[in-house]
Amino acid sequence: MDLLTLGFLLFCIVLVIVYYLVPKAMQWWILLAASLYFYAMSGIKNMIYVLITALSTYAATRMIQSLTDRQKEWIKANKKTTSKEERAAYKAHIQAKRRAILVAALLLNFGILCTFKYLHFLIAQVNTVISSFGASPINDTLKLIIPLGISFYTFQTMGYLVDVYWNKYPAEKNFGRVLLFVSFFPQMTQGPISNYKDLTTELFKEHTFTYHHFSWGAQRMFWGFFKKMVVANVLSAYVQDVFANYASYSGITTLIGAFMYSVQIYADFSGYMDMMCGFCEVLDIRLTENFERPYFSKSIAEYWRRWHSSLGAWFKTYIYYPMAMVKWNQKLGRWAKQKLGKTFGQTVPASVALVVVWLTTGLWHGASWAYIAWGGVNGIFIIVSLWMETVYASWKQKLGINEASWGWRAFQTIRTFILVTFIKVLPEVGTLSDGFGLWKQIFTNHTIPRSFHALLPFVDKKMPLLAVMIGTILIFVTSLIQRRQPIRQWLEDHTNYAVRVLIFAVLFIVIVYFGYPASGNGGGFMYEQF
Repeated sequence: MDLLTLGFLLFCIVLVIVYYLVPKAMQWWILLAASLYFYAMSGIKNMIYVLITALSTYAATRMIQSLTDRQKEWIKANKKTTSKEERAAYKAHIQAKRRAILVAALLLNFGILCTFKYLHFLIAQVNTVISSFGASPINDTLKLIIPLGISFYTFQTMGYLVDVYWNKYPAEKNFGRVLLFVSFFPQMTQGPISNYKDLTTELFKEHTFTYHHFSWGAQRMFWGFFKKMVVANVLSAYVQDVFANYASYSGITTLIGAFMYSVQIYADFSGYMDMMCGFCEVLDIRLTENFERPYFSKSIAEYWRRWHSSLGAWFKTYIYYPMAMVKWNQKLGRWAKQKLGKTFGQTVPASVALVVVWLTTGLWHGASWAYIAWGGVNGIFIIVSLWMETVYASWKQKLGINEASWGWRAFQTIRTFILVTFIKVLPEVGTLSDGFGLWKQIFTNHTIPRSFHALLPFVDKKMPLLAVMIGTILIFVTSLIQRRQPIRQWLEDHTNYAVRVLIFAVLFIVIVYFGYPASGNGGGFMYEQF
């Protein structure tokens, strides 16, 4: 279902009415029905994969929980009649069964994900290798269409599976509740990736309609539509032109296109989050926030804690920490301390874990060498910063840099934004060589455009560009205000009702006038492809 249509708005209106009319104990059933309907609109066949994930996760967690309960009961009943060694052997036996169930469920679900996302890429790499030896390539006749949101709901659901295995909380007994957790439509296609406890606490409590929730949620939805339709979609046409024709443009024009892409992807992704978080707020449901003003970050590591933060939290919990603490990695760290010094040796386990995290992050975003390189470049910057932390501190002390000063913080923010922009475009131009080609064009083509048209040849109408520029400034100013308080609270504190109505009336007119004609440019939301 296209979120930028009157059909989606009608769907939301009907859902809100029914949701608040039914008995509160039935509200989550309405959400489940709406989520399954929403997903069915993307293709009935795709629903089978959601059901497989939900059923396999439900069965696996219930079996793991049953074994955990059995172990507790056995220990309690036989504590006085068994030796410490016998109890340890029984625990090891139960643990082996629990681990086997976990591995089987993980292999099934990640296997489905990998098949859809990476099989064509893998076949292409195999063909490249075997062709170099003169062998006939594999005939890739498969036509696999990635099910909507499979990366997001797979990661979220497998996180719940691992949490049950780690005994963070007991397995859910009601299959319908697990199915809603897997398929809840506002976060299915682009996140956030929530943990089970946080999301289900919101989904299954009783909700009462209030004007405050409705008003604040609707305002945030409006803001999300504005970001997506007026800023992201208009910029999409410009950015696509630059990426397709960068070799024929000057370096400065290509650089402007790269910066436009940074604005576009932020307006696109955060716009989606505003729309869906706002709609959930209308339903009195709080989703995990995915953005915390990421372009105000002072380092790439901080940027990734603030951009798509739920994905970062998932990788941190389920890959980074387990990989950093695994025995062989800790042993490697102790060896590094002895051979390479204590300061550097302490960073080794974290560095190894970061390598795995960022290569996995690259693959999660896309099955291509460009995305793998993108993940690798991000990882290199973060790992080198970790290694050089004490050196940087020494340099700043010698140079007398005041880290709390406005000028230094502004320098760090601008530097990080520029670095992030260059890294972002690497996989988005096309192939990896295209990404490097765009970088080369920026740094080697020093032609100075002599007119506005020569500088921005892809802009055929100045008014949409003016709307984008004003929209970008509004996003920036809003982010500045939100460092102190929510923009909606600021509007309530500093304006009257009539002014707020006027503001959103103007936003509506701008969306219709500038955003609607550009609605075909964006091709949906960018993170849907991941």
